[in-house]
Amino acid sequence: MDVLSTPKVLAAIAEGLGDWRRLGLPLAARYRSADAAARAAFAAAVMATGAAAGHEVAEVRAGRGFVDVALFSVDEATGAVGVTAADLGLARAVTGLAREHGMAAAPGEVTQLELALDTADEAAVAPFWSALLTGDPGNVVRGSVLDPTGRVPSVWFQSTTAGDTPRQRWHIDLWLAPEVAEERIAAALAAGGTVVDASEAPSFTVLADPEGNKACVCTALTRE
Repeated sequence: MDVLSTPKVLAAIAEGLGDWRRLGLPLAARYRSADAAARAAFAAAVMATGAAAGHEVAEVRAGRGFVDVALFSVDEATGAVGVTAADLGLARAVTGLAREHGMAAAPGEVTQLELALDTADEAAVAPFWSALLTGDPGNVVRGSVLDPTGRVPSVWFQSTTAGDTPRQRWHIDLWLAPEVAEERIAAALAAGGTVVDASEAPSFTVLADPEGNKACVCTALTRE
């Protein structure tokens, strides 16, 4: 499976996939419509199109006023995970379906939440978290716990030295569309937060709440 680099995915978005944004794992889009029947028909058409192409859609989630679509591939043989050319082709097809069904793209609303845990022994702790969160200790793909049904956020493991006692073992990574990241950071700062580290922005910016608990606001920009 040929996983595309983030710059290649971003180039494809710029060249005609404006409905879509690259998040931590998926290529993601949100479409809006006040018509419940149109949302249902669109969601069904997305799934049918993926099935006809032989490339199953990773996730379609419909709710009041919206339909979210997430695309990524998993190589069962190697464990590779990422966005492929097949995902880009399916994204183009979904964009066309959205127009046919009168759906309005809302790319600035896409999000992905990841959990990160500091650990000195990923191999020891990953099966526990996989079993706890997904019901199966084997749902660990390339160092991350991934729920194949998308019920819970993915979990990745940040290496630390054995014996360390970090004040905060867990933190969240909030992936946003690049054009809304600064606005979200500003809102968090206005609500009492502080910037801990912006040296890697816009790739990620580390924030802290008034008690020092940290979180990262992440985008796909400047990543490989």
